[in-house]
Amino acid sequence: MTDVTNMQDRDRVELSAADEQLLRELTDRARTGGLQLTGEGGLLGKLTKMVVEGALEGELDDHLGYSWNDPAGRNGGNSRNGHRAKTVLTEAGPVQLSVPRDRDSSFEPKIVAKRQRRLTGVEDLVISLSAKGLTHGEIAAHLAEVYGAEVSKQTITTITDRVMDGMADWQSRPLDRVYAVIFIDAINVKIREGQVANRPVYLALGVTVDGERDVLGLWAGEHGDGEGAKYWLRVLSEIKNRGVRDVCMLVCDGLKGLPDAVSAVWEKTIVQTCIVHYPDTAVMPIHRQPPLVTGVTGLAVSA
Repeated sequence: MTDVTNMQDRDRVELSAADEQLLRELTDRARTGGLQLTGEGGLLGKLTKMVVEGALEGELDDHLGYSWNDPAGRNGGNSRNGHRAKTVLTEAGPVQLSVPRDRDSSFEPKIVAKRQRRLTGVEDLVISLSAKGLTHGEIAAHLAEVYGAEVSKQTITTITDRVMDGMADWQSRPLDRVYAVIFIDAINVKIREGQVANRPVYLALGVTVDGERDVLGLWAGEHGDGEGAKYWLRVLSEIKNRGVRDVCMLVCDGLKGLPDAVSAVWEKTIVQTCIVHYPDTAVMPIHRQPPLVTGVTGLAVSA
């Protein structure tokens, strides 16, 4: 089977040996000169500034159709109109950028969009810390202490809310009409909702007819409920409503009532119990029976 989550990793561009050598030299010079790597004024911040500003200038060249000081741009209508300062928050700390402008104000940069104040790495960091259970106040304190960046609780809330909106879109996306196999299971995890409590999280993993794995969804049950066949019936019905008309085989544990829930949604689906969840009696050692011996009469009797 092919894991679709790893498809993009194959297209990553690796640095050449010369580029890696240059980065090592820059790092050594920074350490020798007492320049810190992260934080405001650090080496990583300076490198980020150079790369992002160079990319912005390239975007403006494409937008205008000519490069800096190119005679082709004379009397061509729209042209460059100086720069404006903008501070963005990065994983290396705050970085002040010089963003180029055009006279028509029609330039829409993609590297750092208008009104964007954070690069994507910061949002990933906030999401990661939030997933580890840190409160918004603890995340703000961590960013201030480690990166020297002042991020308000409201900004952190905005980032996490945007992720929740994206999760809702992902959770309701249309699915394939047919899946070869669907694996379902539930695990208990600690979830913070006012206070930390154990809640069951229901997971459905599908294998398409092309052999690719696809996470169909995640559903958080209520605290104290535990895993139940009734909730699985709701989950499977939702999967069907998202376009799944047929499933060849569904693999699950030995939860009571689960096969009936599957049959209620997909009548002809084969329900296979995962070998890990077979009842203990299926793998219990067989007690040896007393040997039979033959008596003088030729009859078999128990020893």
